Amino acid sequence: MSVCCGVECVVVIGFSRWLWKRCTYIGSNDSATWPPATPDEFSPIPRICRLILAVYEPDLRHPLHAPPGGYGVNPDLVVKRVTYEQTSGHAPPYLIYTDHHNREIVLAIRGLNLIKESDYKLLLDNRLGRQMFDGGYVHHGLLKSAIWLLNHESETLKSIWISTGKCYKMIFAGHSLGSGVAALLSIIVVNHRDKLGGIPRNLVRCYAVAPARCMSLNLAVKYADVIHSVILQDDFLPRTATPLEDIFKSIFCLPCLMFLICLRDTFIPEDRKLRDPRRLYAPGRMYHIVERKFCRCGRFPPEVRTAIPVEGRFEHIVLSCHATSDHGIVWIEREAEKALQRMKEESGSVSVMSPPRVQRIERLQTIEKEHKDALERAVSLNVPHAVPAKEDVEAEEEHAEHVEVKKEVSSERKPAESTSSSCTQLKSGGGRTNWNDLVAKLFKKSEHRDLLLKDTEVQPTEM
Repeated sequence: MSVCCGVECVVVIGFSRWLWKRCTYIGSNDSATWPPATPDEFSPIPRICRLILAVYEPDLRHPLHAPPGGYGVNPDLVVKRVTYEQTSGHAPPYLIYTDHHNREIVLAIRGLNLIKESDYKLLLDNRLGRQMFDGGYVHHGLLKSAIWLLNHESETLKSIWISTGKCYKMIFAGHSLGSGVAALLSIIVVNHRDKLGGIPRNLVRCYAVAPARCMSLNLAVKYADVIHSVILQDDFLPRTATPLEDIFKSIFCLPCLMFLICLRDTFIPEDRKLRDPRRLYAPGRMYHIVERKFCRCGRFPPEVRTAIPVEGRFEHIVLSCHATSDHGIVWIEREAEKALQRMKEESGSVSVMSPPRVQRIERLQTIEKEHKDALERAVSLNVPHAVPAKEDVEAEEEHAEHVEVKKEVSSERKPAESTSSSCTQLKSGGGRTNWNDLVAKLFKKSEHRDLLLKDTEVQPTEM
Protein backbone atom coordinates (compact mmCIF):
# COMPACT_ATOMS: atom_id res chain seq x y z
CA MET A 1 0.00 0.00 0.00
CA SER A 2 2.82 2.36 0.94
CA VAL A 3 4.57 1.57 -2.36
CA CYS A 4 1.45 2.51 -4.35
CA CYS A 5 1.11 5.75 -2.40
CA GLY A 6 4.76 6.51 -3.06
CA VAL A 7 4.34 5.95 -6.80
CA GLU A 8 1.23 8.13 -6.86
CA CYS A 9 3.09 10.91 -5.04
CA VAL A 10 5.94 10.74 -7.54
CA VAL A 11 3.50 10.91 -10.46
CA VAL A 12 1.60 13.85 -8.93
CA ILE A 13 4.81 15.72 -8.15
CA GLY A 14 6.19 15.05 -11.63
CA PHE A 15 3.00 16.19 -13.34
CA SER A 16 2.78 19.27 -11.09
CA ARG A 17 6.37 20.18 -11.97
CA TRP A 18 5.65 19.77 -15.69
CA LEU A 19 2.44 21.81 -15.41
CA TRP A 20 4.26 24.60 -13.57
CA LYS A 21 7.02 24.73 -16.17
CA ARG A 22 4.52 24.76 -19.05
CA CYS A 23 2.30 27.42 -17.51
CA THR A 24 5.30 29.65 -16.68
CA TYR A 25 6.98 29.18 -20.05
CA ILE A 26 6.77 32.42 -22.03
CA GLY A 27 7.61 33.25 -25.61
CA SER A 28 10.74 35.22 -24.75
CA ASN A 29 12.37 32.03 -23.42
CA ASP A 30 12.83 30.75 -26.99
CA SER A 31 15.31 33.50 -27.85
CA ALA A 32 16.71 34.30 -24.40
CA THR A 33 20.30 33.58 -25.48
CA TRP A 34 20.12 35.21 -28.92
CA PRO A 35 21.97 38.44 -29.73
CA PRO A 36 19.98 41.58 -30.62
CA ALA A 37 19.30 42.43 -34.25
CA THR A 38 20.76 45.60 -35.76
CA PRO A 39 18.68 48.42 -37.27
CA ASP A 40 20.28 47.89 -40.68
CA GLU A 41 19.28 44.23 -41.04
CA PHE A 42 15.83 44.67 -39.49
CA SER A 43 14.89 47.87 -41.36
CA PRO A 44 13.19 46.14 -44.36
CA ILE A 45 10.78 44.14 -42.18
CA PRO A 46 8.23 46.84 -41.22
CA ARG A 47 8.14 47.95 -44.86
CA ILE A 48 7.62 44.38 -46.06
CA CYS A 49 4.84 43.90 -43.49
CA ARG A 50 3.11 46.96 -44.91
CA LEU A 51 3.30 45.47 -48.42
CA ILE A 52 1.82 42.19 -47.20
CA LEU A 53 -0.92 44.10 -45.40
CA ALA A 54 -1.70 45.86 -48.69
CA VAL A 55 -2.83 42.52 -50.16
CA TYR A 56 -5.60 42.47 -47.54
CA GLU A 57 -6.79 45.98 -48.45
CA PRO A 58 -9.89 46.21 -50.68
CA ASP A 59 -8.78 49.62 -52.00
CA LEU A 60 -5.12 50.69 -51.91
CA ARG A 61 -5.98 54.35 -52.45
CA HIS A 62 -8.24 54.33 -49.38
CA PRO A 63 -6.56 51.83 -47.01
CA LEU A 64 -8.36 50.68 -43.90
CA HIS A 65 -5.08 50.73 -41.97
CA ALA A 66 -3.36 54.09 -42.32
CA PRO A 67 0.36 53.55 -42.97
CA PRO A 68 2.45 54.64 -39.96
CA GLY A 69 6.08 55.68 -40.05
CA GLY A 70 5.75 57.80 -43.16
CA TYR A 71 5.83 54.93 -45.60
CA GLY A 72 3.04 53.28 -47.48
CA VAL A 73 2.17 51.49 -50.67
CA ASN A 74 2.05 53.62 -53.78
CA PRO A 75 -0.79 52.18 -55.91
CA ASP A 76 0.93 53.48 -59.05
CA LEU A 77 3.88 51.12 -58.43
CA VAL A 78 1.72 48.00 -58.14
CA VAL A 79 2.50 46.00 -61.27
CA LYS A 80 -0.15 43.34 -60.73
CA ARG A 81 -2.73 42.43 -58.13
CA VAL A 82 -4.27 38.95 -58.23
CA THR A 83 -7.45 37.85 -56.44
CA TYR A 84 -8.90 34.48 -55.42
CA GLU A 85 -10.95 34.36 -58.61
CA GLN A 86 -7.82 34.76 -60.74
CA THR A 87 -5.79 32.13 -58.87
CA SER A 88 -8.69 29.63 -58.98
CA GLY A 89 -7.68 28.41 -55.54
CA HIS A 90 -4.13 27.42 -56.56
CA ALA A 91 -2.58 30.16 -54.43
CA PRO A 92 -3.65 32.90 -52.01
CA PRO A 93 -4.09 36.42 -53.42
CA TYR A 94 -0.88 38.37 -54.03
CA LEU A 95 0.53 41.50 -55.57
CA ILE A 96 3.73 42.43 -57.39
CA TYR A 97 5.24 45.75 -56.42
CA THR A 98 8.26 47.64 -57.74
CA ASP A 99 9.97 49.70 -55.03
CA HIS A 100 12.40 51.97 -56.87
CA HIS A 101 13.45 53.80 -53.71
CA ASN A 102 14.74 50.60 -52.07
CA ARG A 103 15.59 48.90 -55.39
CA GLU A 104 13.33 45.91 -54.75
CA ILE A 105 10.82 43.85 -56.69
CA VAL A 106 8.35 42.46 -54.15
CA LEU A 107 5.89 39.62 -54.53
CA ALA A 108 3.68 39.75 -51.41
CA ILE A 109 1.24 36.94 -50.52
CA ARG A 110 -1.63 37.16 -48.05
CA GLY A 111 -2.36 34.71 -45.26
CA LEU A 112 -5.14 32.27 -44.51
CA ASN A 113 -8.70 33.40 -45.21
CA LEU A 114 -10.98 31.60 -42.78
CA ILE A 115 -13.93 31.64 -45.18
CA LYS A 116 -12.09 30.37 -48.27
CA GLU A 117 -12.18 26.61 -48.85
CA SER A 118 -9.24 26.79 -51.26
CA ASP A 119 -6.91 27.97 -48.47
CA TYR A 120 -7.87 24.99 -46.32
CA LYS A 121 -7.23 22.69 -49.27
CA LEU A 122 -3.66 24.00 -49.49
CA LEU A 123 -3.12 23.32 -45.79
CA LEU A 124 -4.73 19.89 -45.86
CA ASP A 125 -2.82 18.78 -48.96
CA ASN A 126 -0.01 17.19 -47.02
CA ARG A 127 1.02 13.99 -45.34
CA LEU A 128 4.02 13.24 -43.13
CA GLY A 129 6.95 12.46 -45.39
CA ARG A 130 4.89 12.86 -48.56
CA GLN A 131 7.01 15.39 -50.47
CA MET A 132 10.80 15.31 -50.69
CA PHE A 133 12.55 18.23 -52.32
CA ASP A 134 16.16 19.43 -52.46
CA GLY A 135 17.40 16.77 -50.04
CA GLY A 136 14.73 17.44 -47.42
CA TYR A 137 11.00 17.32 -46.83
CA VAL A 138 8.54 20.14 -47.50
CA HIS A 139 4.82 20.73 -47.22
CA HIS A 140 3.25 19.22 -50.35
CA GLY A 141 0.35 21.65 -50.82
CA LEU A 142 2.46 24.75 -50.24
CA LEU A 143 5.09 23.50 -52.69
CA LYS A 144 2.42 22.98 -55.34
CA SER A 145 1.13 26.48 -54.76
CA ALA A 146 4.64 27.94 -55.03
CA ILE A 147 5.29 26.13 -58.31
CA TRP A 148 1.95 27.25 -59.73
CA LEU A 149 2.71 30.84 -58.77
CA LEU A 150 6.18 30.78 -60.32
CA ASN A 151 4.83 29.26 -63.54
CA HIS A 152 2.29 32.09 -63.85
CA GLU A 153 4.49 35.01 -62.79
CA SER A 154 8.03 34.06 -63.86
CA GLU A 155 7.82 36.00 -67.13
CA THR A 156 6.45 39.08 -65.37
CA LEU A 157 9.11 39.00 -62.66
CA LYS A 158 11.85 38.30 -65.18
CA SER A 159 10.87 41.20 -67.44
CA ILE A 160 10.73 43.60 -64.48
CA TRP A 161 14.11 42.48 -63.18
CA ILE A 162 15.75 42.78 -66.61
CA SER A 163 14.18 46.21 -67.20
CA THR A 164 15.65 47.47 -63.91
CA GLY A 165 19.16 46.61 -65.05
CA LYS A 166 19.39 43.29 -63.19
CA CYS A 167 20.39 45.07 -60.00
CA TYR A 168 17.14 45.06 -57.97
CA LYS A 169 16.56 42.51 -55.23
CA MET A 170 13.81 39.95 -55.73
CA ILE A 171 11.75 39.84 -52.54
CA PHE A 172 9.23 37.09 -51.77
CA ALA A 173 7.11 37.86 -48.72
CA GLY A 174 4.09 36.30 -47.09
CA HIS A 175 2.08 36.07 -43.90
CA SER A 176 0.87 32.84 -42.28
CA LEU A 177 -0.22 30.55 -45.13
CA GLY A 178 1.44 32.92 -47.59
CA SER A 179 4.72 32.73 -45.69
CA GLY A 180 4.99 29.02 -46.44
CA VAL A 181 4.31 29.63 -50.13
CA ALA A 182 6.86 32.47 -50.21
CA ALA A 183 9.53 30.42 -48.42
CA LEU A 184 9.21 27.45 -50.78
CA LEU A 185 8.99 29.80 -53.77
CA SER A 186 12.33 31.37 -52.78
CA ILE A 187 13.95 27.91 -52.54
CA ILE A 188 12.66 27.01 -56.01
CA VAL A 189 13.97 30.28 -57.48
CA VAL A 190 17.39 29.78 -55.88
CA ASN A 191 17.63 26.30 -57.40
CA HIS A 192 16.02 27.29 -60.72
CA ARG A 193 17.43 30.77 -61.26
CA ASP A 194 17.03 30.60 -65.03
CA LYS A 195 13.28 30.92 -64.50
CA LEU A 196 13.94 34.55 -63.52
CA GLY A 197 16.68 35.34 -66.00
CA GLY A 198 19.61 33.90 -64.05
CA ILE A 199 19.17 36.06 -60.96
CA PRO A 200 22.03 35.47 -58.46
CA ARG A 201 21.32 33.97 -55.06
CA ASN A 202 22.47 37.07 -53.16
CA LEU A 203 19.67 39.11 -54.79
CA VAL A 204 16.91 36.71 -53.68
CA ARG A 205 15.29 37.34 -50.29
CA CYS A 206 12.27 35.94 -48.50
CA TYR A 207 10.49 37.41 -45.49
CA ALA A 208 8.19 34.87 -43.84
CA VAL A 209 6.00 36.73 -41.34
CA ALA A 210 4.32 34.53 -38.71
CA PRO A 211 5.69 31.55 -40.65
CA ALA A 212 4.13 28.15 -41.03
CA ARG A 213 6.34 25.12 -40.44
CA CYS A 214 6.91 24.11 -44.05
CA MET A 215 10.35 22.47 -44.43
CA SER A 216 12.67 20.03 -42.70
CA LEU A 217 15.46 21.25 -40.44
CA ASN A 218 18.29 20.81 -42.93
CA LEU A 219 16.52 23.05 -45.46
CA ALA A 220 15.59 25.59 -42.78
CA VAL A 221 19.28 25.98 -41.90
CA LYS A 222 20.61 25.65 -45.45
CA TYR A 223 18.58 28.62 -46.75
CA ALA A 224 19.02 30.87 -43.70
CA ASP A 225 20.95 33.34 -45.86
CA VAL A 226 17.89 33.74 -48.12
CA ILE A 227 14.85 33.28 -45.84
CA HIS A 228 14.15 35.52 -42.84
CA SER A 229 11.31 34.52 -40.51
CA VAL A 230 9.62 37.13 -38.30
CA ILE A 231 7.82 35.96 -35.14
CA LEU A 232 5.97 38.11 -32.61
CA GLN A 233 6.35 36.91 -29.00
CA ASP A 234 3.90 34.01 -28.39
CA ASP A 235 2.66 33.29 -31.95
CA PHE A 236 1.36 29.71 -32.01
CA LEU A 237 1.88 28.82 -35.69
CA PRO A 238 5.73 28.66 -35.83
CA ARG A 239 5.60 26.51 -32.68
CA THR A 240 2.95 24.05 -33.84
CA ALA A 241 4.79 20.94 -34.96
CA THR A 242 1.54 19.00 -35.26
CA PRO A 243 0.62 18.77 -38.97
CA LEU A 244 -1.74 21.58 -39.89
CA GLU A 245 -4.22 19.17 -41.41
CA ASP A 246 -4.58 17.45 -38.03
CA ILE A 247 -5.29 20.78 -36.35
CA PHE A 248 -8.06 21.76 -38.73
CA LYS A 249 -9.61 18.29 -38.57
CA SER A 250 -9.52 18.24 -34.78
CA ILE A 251 -12.79 18.23 -32.84
CA PHE A 252 -11.06 19.96 -29.94
CA CYS A 253 -10.96 23.68 -29.37
CA LEU A 254 -7.60 25.32 -30.13
CA PRO A 255 -6.54 25.91 -26.46
CA CYS A 256 -7.34 22.28 -25.59
CA LEU A 257 -5.38 21.08 -28.61
CA MET A 258 -2.40 23.25 -27.66
CA PHE A 259 -2.39 21.77 -24.17
CA LEU A 260 -2.45 18.21 -25.58
CA ILE A 261 0.39 19.08 -27.97
CA CYS A 262 2.42 20.41 -25.03
CA LEU A 263 1.79 17.21 -23.09
CA ARG A 264 2.79 15.01 -26.03
CA ASP A 265 5.94 16.92 -26.98
CA THR A 266 7.17 16.88 -23.38
CA PHE A 267 7.85 13.16 -23.66
CA ILE A 268 9.62 13.33 -27.04
CA PRO A 269 13.41 13.59 -26.54
CA GLU A 270 15.16 16.49 -28.27
CA ASP A 271 17.57 14.23 -30.16
CA ARG A 272 14.65 12.23 -31.54
CA LYS A 273 13.08 15.42 -32.91
CA LEU A 274 16.36 16.49 -34.52
CA ARG A 275 16.87 13.11 -36.19
CA ASP A 276 13.38 12.94 -37.68
CA PRO A 277 13.91 13.99 -41.33
CA ARG A 278 10.17 14.42 -41.93
CA ARG A 279 9.56 16.87 -39.07
CA LEU A 280 8.83 20.33 -40.46
CA TYR A 281 10.16 23.62 -39.06
CA ALA A 282 9.80 27.36 -39.48
CA PRO A 283 12.32 28.39 -42.16
CA GLY A 284 15.54 30.36 -42.26
CA ARG A 285 17.02 32.95 -39.93
CA MET A 286 14.67 33.90 -37.09
CA TYR A 287 13.81 37.41 -35.93
CA HIS A 288 11.93 37.22 -32.65
CA ILE A 289 10.09 40.37 -31.52
CA VAL A 290 9.82 40.25 -27.71
CA GLU A 291 7.52 42.66 -25.84
CA ARG A 292 6.23 40.82 -22.73
CA LYS A 293 8.01 39.48 -19.68
CA PHE A 294 7.22 36.92 -17.02
CA CYS A 295 4.85 38.06 -14.24
CA ARG A 296 4.63 41.58 -15.69
CA CYS A 297 1.42 42.95 -17.20
CA GLY A 298 1.10 44.80 -20.47
CA ARG A 299 3.37 45.30 -23.44
CA PHE A 300 6.86 46.73 -23.11
CA PRO A 301 9.02 48.49 -25.71
CA PRO A 302 9.75 45.66 -28.14
CA GLU A 303 13.20 44.28 -28.76
CA VAL A 304 14.32 42.04 -31.59
CA ARG A 305 16.61 39.04 -31.19
CA THR A 306 18.02 37.07 -34.10
CA ALA A 307 19.80 33.78 -34.69
CA ILE A 308 19.92 30.70 -36.92
CA PRO A 309 18.90 28.11 -34.34
CA VAL A 310 19.31 24.39 -34.84
CA GLU A 311 18.23 22.98 -31.48
CA GLY A 312 15.10 24.41 -29.89
CA ARG A 313 13.82 26.10 -33.03
CA PHE A 314 10.52 27.24 -31.48
CA GLU A 315 9.67 23.73 -30.30
CA HIS A 316 7.43 24.63 -27.35
CA ILE A 317 3.84 25.81 -27.54
CA VAL A 318 3.28 28.84 -25.28
CA LEU A 319 0.09 28.60 -23.22
CA SER A 320 -0.76 32.27 -23.54
CA CYS A 321 -3.87 34.32 -24.23
CA HIS A 322 -1.79 36.15 -26.84
CA ALA A 323 -0.87 33.02 -28.81
CA THR A 324 -3.43 33.80 -31.53
CA SER A 325 -3.43 37.62 -31.39
CA ASP A 326 0.35 37.68 -31.92
CA HIS A 327 -0.28 35.98 -35.24
CA GLY A 328 -2.07 39.00 -36.74
CA ILE A 329 -0.23 40.89 -39.46
CA VAL A 330 -1.53 44.24 -38.14
CA TRP A 331 0.04 43.70 -34.71
CA ILE A 332 3.28 42.37 -36.20
CA GLU A 333 3.61 45.42 -38.47
CA ARG A 334 3.02 47.85 -35.61
CA GLU A 335 5.40 46.15 -33.20
CA ALA A 336 8.07 45.75 -35.87
CA GLU A 337 7.92 49.49 -36.57
CA LYS A 338 8.17 50.28 -32.84
CA ALA A 339 11.11 47.90 -32.46
CA LEU A 340 12.92 49.48 -35.41
CA GLN A 341 12.47 53.00 -34.06
CA ARG A 342 13.72 51.86 -30.66
CA MET A 343 16.80 50.22 -32.19
CA LYS A 344 17.59 53.41 -34.11
CA GLU A 345 17.24 55.52 -30.98
CA GLU A 346 19.45 53.22 -28.92
CA SER A 347 22.13 53.09 -31.61
CA GLY A 348 21.95 56.85 -32.15
CA SER A 349 21.06 56.43 -35.82
CA VAL A 350 17.69 58.14 -36.00
CA SER A 351 19.02 60.80 -38.34
CA VAL A 352 21.50 58.50 -40.07
CA MET A 353 19.62 56.06 -42.27
CA SER A 354 22.56 53.74 -42.98
CA PRO A 355 25.48 52.62 -40.78
CA PRO A 356 29.11 53.29 -41.69
CA ARG A 357 30.56 51.07 -44.40
CA VAL A 358 33.03 49.36 -42.04
CA GLN A 359 30.28 48.54 -39.54
CA ARG A 360 28.05 47.18 -42.31
CA ILE A 361 30.84 44.93 -43.64
CA GLU A 362 31.58 43.59 -40.15
CA ARG A 363 27.90 42.70 -39.63
CA LEU A 364 27.75 40.92 -42.99
CA GLN A 365 30.79 38.88 -42.02
CA THR A 366 29.15 38.00 -38.70
CA ILE A 367 25.97 36.88 -40.47
CA GLU A 368 27.97 34.70 -42.85
CA LYS A 369 29.84 33.15 -39.92
CA GLU A 370 26.57 32.46 -38.08
CA HIS A 371 25.24 30.65 -41.13
CA LYS A 372 28.38 28.55 -41.44
CA ASP A 373 28.33 27.72 -37.72
CA ALA A 374 24.65 26.68 -37.95
CA LEU A 375 25.41 24.34 -40.86
CA GLU A 376 28.30 22.79 -38.95
CA ARG A 377 26.14 22.46 -35.85
CA ALA A 378 23.48 20.62 -37.86
CA VAL A 379 26.13 18.19 -39.08
CA SER A 380 27.49 17.62 -35.57
CA LEU A 381 23.97 16.82 -34.31
CA ASN A 382 23.49 14.27 -37.09
CA VAL A 383 20.54 16.14 -38.56
CA PRO A 384 19.45 14.00 -41.58
CA HIS A 385 20.69 15.25 -44.96
CA ALA A 386 22.62 18.13 -43.37
CA VAL A 387 25.92 18.74 -45.15
CA PRO A 388 28.75 21.26 -44.72
CA ALA A 389 28.61 24.27 -46.99
CA LYS A 390 31.58 23.03 -49.09
CA GLU A 391 29.94 19.70 -49.80
CA ASP A 392 26.47 21.08 -50.33
CA VAL A 393 26.79 21.13 -54.12
CA GLU A 394 28.10 17.57 -54.15
CA ALA A 395 25.46 16.06 -51.90
CA GLU A 396 24.03 12.77 -53.05
CA GLU A 397 20.77 12.72 -51.14
CA GLU A 398 18.90 14.31 -54.04
CA HIS A 399 19.56 11.32 -56.31
CA ALA A 400 16.67 9.46 -54.65
CA GLU A 401 14.31 12.34 -55.45
CA HIS A 402 15.56 12.56 -59.05
CA VAL A 403 15.02 8.83 -59.59
CA GLU A 404 11.54 9.04 -58.06
CA VAL A 405 10.58 11.97 -60.29
CA LYS A 406 11.91 10.23 -63.38
CA LYS A 407 9.97 7.03 -62.68
CA GLU A 408 6.64 8.73 -62.03
CA VAL A 409 6.80 11.23 -64.87
CA SER A 410 8.04 8.84 -67.57
CA SER A 411 4.65 7.13 -67.76
CA GLU A 412 2.39 10.08 -66.90
CA ARG A 413 3.83 13.14 -68.60
CA LYS A 414 1.73 14.80 -71.30
CA PRO A 415 3.03 14.86 -74.87
CA ALA A 416 3.16 18.65 -74.78
CA GLU A 417 5.41 18.53 -71.72
CA SER A 418 7.71 15.90 -73.21
CA THR A 419 8.25 17.98 -76.34
CA SER A 420 8.71 21.27 -74.54
CA SER A 421 11.82 23.09 -75.71
CA SER A 422 12.08 25.11 -72.51
CA CYS A 423 12.93 22.05 -70.44
CA THR A 424 16.24 22.90 -68.76
CA GLN A 425 18.38 20.88 -66.38
CA LEU A 426 18.85 22.93 -63.21
CA LYS A 427 20.62 22.26 -59.96
CA SER A 428 18.66 21.41 -56.86
CA GLY A 429 20.86 20.75 -53.87
CA GLY A 430 23.34 18.06 -54.83
CA GLY A 431 21.47 16.55 -57.78
CA ARG A 432 19.81 17.86 -60.89
CA THR A 433 16.08 18.05 -61.28
CA ASN A 434 14.05 18.78 -64.37
CA TRP A 435 11.60 21.66 -64.01
CA ASN A 436 8.88 20.14 -66.21
CA ASP A 437 9.31 16.79 -64.48
CA LEU A 438 8.87 18.41 -61.06
CA VAL A 439 5.72 20.24 -62.15
CA ALA A 440 4.31 17.11 -63.78
CA LYS A 441 4.98 15.04 -60.67
CA LEU A 442 3.07 17.39 -58.40
CA PHE A 443 0.13 18.34 -60.59
CA LYS A 444 -0.49 14.93 -62.19
CA LYS A 445 -1.08 13.49 -58.73
CA SER A 446 -3.44 16.34 -57.91
CA GLU A 447 -5.46 15.87 -61.12
CA HIS A 448 -5.76 12.13 -60.48
CA ARG A 449 -6.96 12.74 -56.93
CA ASP A 450 -9.52 15.33 -58.06
CA LEU A 451 -10.94 12.85 -60.59
CA LEU A 452 -11.33 10.26 -57.83
CA LEU A 453 -13.05 12.81 -55.62
CA LYS A 454 -15.43 13.73 -58.40
CA ASP A 455 -16.29 10.09 -59.15
CA THR A 456 -16.99 9.27 -55.51
CA GLU A 457 -18.65 12.65 -54.81
CA VAL A 458 -16.42 13.35 -51.81
CA GLN A 459 -15.91 16.96 -50.89
CA PRO A 460 -12.27 18.16 -50.74
CA THR A 461 -12.68 19.40 -47.18
CA GLU A 462 -13.34 15.84 -46.06
CA MET A 463 -9.98 14.63 -47.31
